[in-house]
Amino acid sequence: MAFKPLPIGVDDFEKLRMSGYYYVDKTLLIKELLDKKGEVNLFTRPRRFGKSLNMSMLKCFFEMTGAVNNELFAGLKIMEAGEGYLAHMRAYPVISFSLKSAGQEDFETSYAKIVEAVTGEYRRHKFVLDSARLDEAQKDRFIQIMGGQAKRSDYTAALRFLSEVLNQYYGKKAIILIDEYDVPLEQAYFTGYYDKMSIFIRSFFEEGLKSNPFMEFAVITGCLRITRESIFTGLNNLKMNSILSANYDEYFGFLQTEVDQMAEFYGIDDEKGIAVFKEWYDGYTFGTKQVYNPWSVINHMEAMYVDPAHAWPSPHWANTSSNRIIRNLVEHADLSTKEELELLIGGGTIEKPIHEDITYDDIEKSEDNLWNFLFFTGYLTMCGRKAVGGTPYVTMAIPNAEVLYIYKTKILDWFRHQLKEKNMKRLYDSIASADIGVFQEELTLILRESISFYDNKEAFYHGFLLGLLDRIEGYAVSSNQESGDGRYDIMLKSPDIRKTVMIFELKTADSYYDMEMAAQTAMKQMKEKHYGNELSRDGYSALRYYGIAFYKKNCCIMAEECKI
Repeated sequence: MAFKPLPIGVDDFEKLRMSGYYYVDKTLLIKELLDKKGEVNLFTRPRRFGKSLNMSMLKCFFEMTGAVNNELFAGLKIMEAGEGYLAHMRAYPVISFSLKSAGQEDFETSYAKIVEAVTGEYRRHKFVLDSARLDEAQKDRFIQIMGGQAKRSDYTAALRFLSEVLNQYYGKKAIILIDEYDVPLEQAYFTGYYDKMSIFIRSFFEEGLKSNPFMEFAVITGCLRITRESIFTGLNNLKMNSILSANYDEYFGFLQTEVDQMAEFYGIDDEKGIAVFKEWYDGYTFGTKQVYNPWSVINHMEAMYVDPAHAWPSPHWANTSSNRIIRNLVEHADLSTKEELELLIGGGTIEKPIHEDITYDDIEKSEDNLWNFLFFTGYLTMCGRKAVGGTPYVTMAIPNAEVLYIYKTKILDWFRHQLKEKNMKRLYDSIASADIGVFQEELTLILRESISFYDNKEAFYHGFLLGLLDRIEGYAVSSNQESGDGRYDIMLKSPDIRKTVMIFELKTADSYYDMEMAAQTAMKQMKEKHYGNELSRDGYSALRYYGIAFYKKNCCIMAEECKI
């Protein structure tokens, strides 16, 4: 079988097929859309789960271009679906554009990008200006919109007007495809112009999709489902298909059989290598299907094909998806939320009510809304569901090792950032003066404000304390260096040889009541291994040992002054 390149970053269906890329066949989405006859179909899936490629595929199938594009679909499943479905091929004018570039820092720039997307679609159809079926007023309006010179009200009505013009030209109703509809809304929320953007998007969709007699049907994709009371006001023809819906559940993301077939095609038959795909990129539940992250699979598949011996799994999705929602959760987390994050990172589950009709504007109104956003954007997955008093509840977990990596690395980064903003004077003064009571009180407080996980308990606490001490003024911090007959955990040393050198040895305890014994063990170790004895060569004469034992978010601290 001839080699096929993997379509990394290729979401143009025509390019993918004509250039011979490997394609996971999702063309029966066409059949299901025709069967179910939804007038306005909204698909919400996480970023990089094949939405844009599917939209391009729909455009290639339905658009009345006159081109002989059967070759694009040759050998694909839709071609075996029957003549009733093939009769729809090249049978409609299609309006198709994406709002993925409309996520800008202010409303005017974002609006300009939306106008750019609309005018581009008008230019693509400018051939209608040569038709006698349009009157002069229509042509003038078309030219104004196409040139980007029209009023805002004209762009609000641009979808409906273009579908009307195409209907007059072809004598057929138009199919409308809008990809990444929520990108400008997400950016607007995070940069402070959500109200203004939501008003425009609402009007834009109402004009184009509500009771539009020139529209055959519409497909809209995005990351989040937005309540019909906000963006899709009054659209009683809207069919929502979220990750909870069994409808269309196999068309976004890769099924197990599809990953197996791809691995076989590229000659990957090593069991350990195949297991990596499941551990790192599987685990999402959409409707009734368990699916893989397609973006990450094709990236790792290429690495496996090129150099299987060195193809370590990587967090491919982490580099393409916004992590602002996780950051928002961390920054606004109360104690119970932090405990739930720790539970999830440790492999546990949480159960939360699901509200599919929340908006970006609701995100900070309750912690439940934040969990909902994490769930619908792919940072959590469903491993069970039930209804309580008419309210649906979902049991959520982190789906795989790739997303777990995002939680661990990003949460640690943001926690370190928060520490930099915190006033540490009381903690640092207590360390310098050997005020054990205050030192223990402050350290415990910071532990309880933090988010912890324990792949390696001592390593976690070591990194935690090292991060705290890194900002102490007048001291250099070193870690895991040889000293005496061993290696100390952390040392604080001032350039002023008259100041006391401090060495910290850290231990973890098996229970709250074992902390004192663990701290004593730390003290004993430092003494027996003579940590810091070589400091006398540099003129230092005062040394203090700190033995610190941890159990979860508690600590026990002991200290002793030593002569060098």
